Parts: sequence; structure tokens; C-alpha cells
Amino acid sequence: MRGVTSALRIAGVKVETEGREELERSRSCIFMCNHVSNLDAPIVVPVLPGRTSILVKKELFRIPILGWAMRMASLVPVDRSDRDSAISNIEKAAKVMKSGLHMMIYPEGTRSTDGGLLPFKKGPFHLALNTGIPVVPVTILGSLEMMPKGKTRIRAGIARVIFHQPIDPARFKDRDELIEAVRSRDCLRS
Repeated sequence: MRGVTSALRIAGVKVETEGREELERSRSCIFMCNHVSNLDAPIVVPVLPGRTSILVKKELFRIPILGWAMRMASLVPVDRSDRDSAISNIEKAAKVMKSGLHMMIYPEGTRSTDGGLLPFKKGPFHLALNTGIPVVPVTILGSLEMMPKGKTRIRAGIARVIFHQPIDPARFKDRDELIEAVRSRDCLRS
């Protein structure tokens, strides 16, 4: 991760965090982040507390070197087009978290082009309910302006990563209530 952090610094990207110091470090969390830019993961992952895996669309695992590196880092591929495979991947994510790692997920499943929230996928919320692991909503601000979807050039700027209060999935009777709790906090909007 030092290489990623150094590359961002060279590109003129500064990262500020808020709320990270209040997180309980001894327990796994599911970090659910808004997603608007290819810079989101390089901005967020280095500031997450402890070792973290990520649910990543399976297509990225086909990219030479990147795919190998993601496998070595215990990232979990997700086939978004196949429901049965997606369920299997959620089970793999639960196993990874039982080993003590955190999990980072983009609940929208893809990048938003305008910064607004897209509909949430159901899998991340099944994961939270089935494991009882708290959800920490994370807001990433500034990455859209530095590298909008479809652009390859990085503009210098400041990214803010805001860690919101954890949400205990046990407080909700079903997946839809948990989804609404995360959405209604209005904390993932960029």
C-alpha cells in the first residue's frame, strides 16, 4: 500500500480522514463506501484500520498482474451477472472476515457517474445480517472531481474519507430495513 500512497502523493492527491479514530479496532467491520471514481479504492484502502479485503467485480481479476496481486491480497471476486455465483462469493467473504479481516464493499456495485447514490445490491446486506458484523458507512468526497468515470488523468486535489458510526445489523429484522438504515443516514452521498 505504500506504493499506492506514494503514487497518489506524486499525483497531487492528499487524503484527509474523519471518524477513523473512533472505530473499534479489535472487531471486523464491513466498510460500505460510495463509489464514483477509480481513485476510490487507492484513496480508502490505505486509511482503513487493520487488514482489509475487498469485494471486487470478477472482470478485474482477468487483468494481468492486477489479478494476481488481488488474489495474493485475499480480495474476493464477485460475478454480478450470476446470482448463484454471487451468493457463493458472499459466503467466501464471510469466511475471509472470520479470519479477522475487515471487508470493504461498494454496495452500489458500480461507479456512479454523477456522484448520486445508485440502488444498492442486496448481497452486502445479506453478508452483514448473516455474520452479525457491523456495517461502517464510509463517505468518499473529492475523488469524482479528481478522476471522473471514463477519465484516465488524475487531477490534484483533496479527498476526504469520513467514517460514520457503525450500524449493528442485529437491530434490523430484515435486509430491506438495513438497506434503508444505511441509505437514510444520507452519509454515502458524495
